[in-house]
Amino acid sequence: MKNFIRICLVLILLFLLGFTLQAQESYAKLEKNRNIQAKDFIHQLNTTKDTLILRSDKIINSLYTINQNYTRELDFEIDTTEYRLPLNKLSKGKHVFVAIQSPKRIVFVVKILKDIPKKEPEGIVNLKPKKIVFATN
Repeated sequence: MKNFIRICLVLILLFLLGFTLQAQESYAKLEKNRNIQAKDFIHQLNTTKDTLILRSDKIINSLYTINQNYTRELDFEIDTTEYRLPLNKLSKGKHVFVAIQSPKRIVFVVKILKDIPKKEPEGIVNLKPKKIVFATN
């Protein structure tokens, strides 16, 4: 009987511990595009899940988002192969992202689960494109 009580106490403690670990919820959730034609387009969240990272072998021409009210929240030209977008620019809710790589349009979804605290540097970060060197024989 004592072992049964101990096992029940351990299970209750593990159950309560599980709730405290889930309190460290992420800011956003990414639903990736799984289309075979978008396999070269890398889209992911950073480890703190407050920045969207876009990478591709081809130049990403532009990016826009459509929120749950069917309005464009962000719309800008990128013209580079790697890009980081702070998600604190977006309102809470579901956002459909459209990345344009002529002639393709890659669509994916980011759900902002809670408000992301704004950091001091609020500018959108644009990384320099990789230099490509052509060699002639």
